[in-house]
Amino acid sequence: MGHRASDVAPNRYSVTVRRDDLGWSVAIVGPGGREVSRRVCADEVEARTYASTVRQHVEWLSEEAFRGYYGLG
Repeated sequence: MGHRASDVAPNRYSVTVRRDDLGWSVAIVGPGGREVSRRVCADEVEARTYASTVRQHVEWLSEEAFRGYYGLG
């Protein structure tokens, strides 16, 4: 039988969209508050689309599954 949302510890990863002198990027921030991954994007639309996808994965996946999916430590 599947797990109820209340049975699973919350995923503590988060996502930040940034725009700086070099352009747009999306950072995945780990539970400790440190950036663990960054993806450079061509424009704002790509950055926001990618960030939205990652946020969905934060909501849907356990931290272990999330780390595996994104190749994080």
